[in-house]
Amino acid sequence: MRYIDDTVVMKRMKSRLRKNNGWKTLFLIATLFALLCLVILLYRIVSQGIGYLDWDFITSFASRFADKAGILPALVGSLYMMAVVAPVSIILGVATAIYLEEYAKKNKFTDFIQMNISNLAGVPSIVFGLLGLTIFARALALGTSILAAGLTMSLLILPVIIVAAQEAIRAVPQDQREASYGMGATKWQTITRVVLPSAIPGILTGSILALSRAIGETAPLVVLGIPVILQFLPDGLLSTFTALPMQIYEWAKRPQEEFLYVASAGIIVLMILLVIMNSIAIFIRNKFQKRY
Repeated sequence: MRYIDDTVVMKRMKSRLRKNNGWKTLFLIATLFALLCLVILLYRIVSQGIGYLDWDFITSFASRFADKAGILPALVGSLYMMAVVAPVSIILGVATAIYLEEYAKKNKFTDFIQMNISNLAGVPSIVFGLLGLTIFARALALGTSILAAGLTMSLLILPVIIVAAQEAIRAVPQDQREASYGMGATKWQTITRVVLPSAIPGILTGSILALSRAIGETAPLVVLGIPVILQFLPDGLLSTFTALPMQIYEWAKRPQEEFLYVASAGIIVLMILLVIMNSIAIFIRNKFQKRY
């Protein structure tokens, strides 16, 4: 009887090992397939656009001729827009998360707010474009300015930052708060000196993903009526501008094959800008992780 029981156990263990190896192989194949698609995409973009990527391309304005086309107005416009999006979305997002986690009472009303914030994170970007068009472009008469686009993009990524900040604040151990209160600190001192420094790595992780989405979104800009070609640089937050996604979209839809290569060069510039932004945020995040 003992021998039969051991045999059954061994069969079950072998069956579980086969299932485990099968799932492991499936996940490995899925990962390799995703990486292969990414490598092919990057290779195609770089191979097509590297020939047009030079200093003249960075410092020139748009043109009807592919060999004279430049990306300077779109690059400057995107930087201006992100200068609005980053502080507005991060400050509002973190402040909302602090209120919901540290001050708001847990009741049906706050649960309703929390549910709606989570739902807003999955709303299509074009809906936020319509919202920005109604409120900022028309009601506030901001038109196609940098401020209108920046505020619209801030609304787009605000739910993501709020949810990420809430999770980061919630992950701070309650013992740290109680120790701070035991030392005589006020609630605000505890939040600013204990909770936020410990939560900054998680907050920045969510902010990185959100800002990366904002700089690459096209649909809200199309709805706002942002022009695709400009022959001047913006001189303030109320100035009309164009952005990298709009310029790339304009080049990609042209029938001439040369403009497809120019669009690839624009995509390379956009990816470099994303890498620089993310590197700065990751550096700050890692610095706080080592400190706290």
